[in-house]
Amino acid sequence: MSDTVESVIVAIDGPSGTGKSSTSKAVAAALGLSYLDTGAQYRAITWWMISNGIDVNDAAAVADASGKPVIVSGTDPSQPTITVDGVDASGPIRTQEVTAAVSAVSAVPEVRSRITELQRSIAAAAPLGIVVEGRDIGTTVLPDADLKVFLTASAEARAARRAGELKGADVAATREALVRRDAADSSRKTSPLAKADDAVEVDTTDLTLQQVVECVVTLVGERRAAAQ
Repeated sequence: MSDTVESVIVAIDGPSGTGKSSTSKAVAAALGLSYLDTGAQYRAITWWMISNGIDVNDAAAVADASGKPVIVSGTDPSQPTITVDGVDASGPIRTQEVTAAVSAVSAVPEVRSRITELQRSIAAAAPLGIVVEGRDIGTTVLPDADLKVFLTASAEARAARRAGELKGADVAATREALVRRDAADSSRKTSPLAKADDAVEVDTTDLTLQQVVECVVTLVGERRAAAQ
C-alpha cells in the first residue's frame, strides 16, 4: 500500500440492501477516491440483452452476445454514470425487468469474465485510488485490494431499505425477492457472492449510514498506519 490515502483500493462486498452503494459513494467522496458500482455493469449488460431480444435464460445465447455491448462507467462518486453503446443507461437498468433477469445473466461465465476484465482495467486506471462495490470484488475481481469490507444486515432491515428505495414496494415481497437473489448469487458456479477470508465484516442492521461510513474510513486509516 502506498504512503498516501489517495492510492488505496477498497473492495466493498455484500448482498442487496446492506448499504453498499451509499456507503461506497460516501467513502470515496470522503477520501477523494474514484467509485465503481459493479452491479450497475451487470445490470447494463442485462438491459442490453433484453433490449436486443436475447433470451436471458439461454446461457449459450448470452455467452455469444456478451462481447458486443460497449459499457462505459463514470467513476465520480458524486455523479456516477453508465452508458451502453453511448446511450445513458442509468435509468433503464433499474427497472423490475432487469432486476428479475440480472442474476441469470450474471451467472454466465463469459459475462463474468468480460465484466471482471472491465472492472480490473477501471481500478488499475484510477489515478487516486478507488472504492469498488459488488459481490465478488474481494474474492475474485480485486483479491489484492488494500482493504476488503463485507457488509451484512438482517433480511428484514434490507427489505425495508430496498422497499423504501422502490417507493412503497411491498416489504414482504421485497424480502422474498432479496432472499431469492442471495441464493442465486451465492450458489452460482462462477464467482459466487462470498466473504473473502481477509475481509472485515460489518453488520449494518442497527447502524446509520454515517456510522458505517465512519467505520470504513477508520479501517482505511488503520490499514495505512499498519502498512507504514
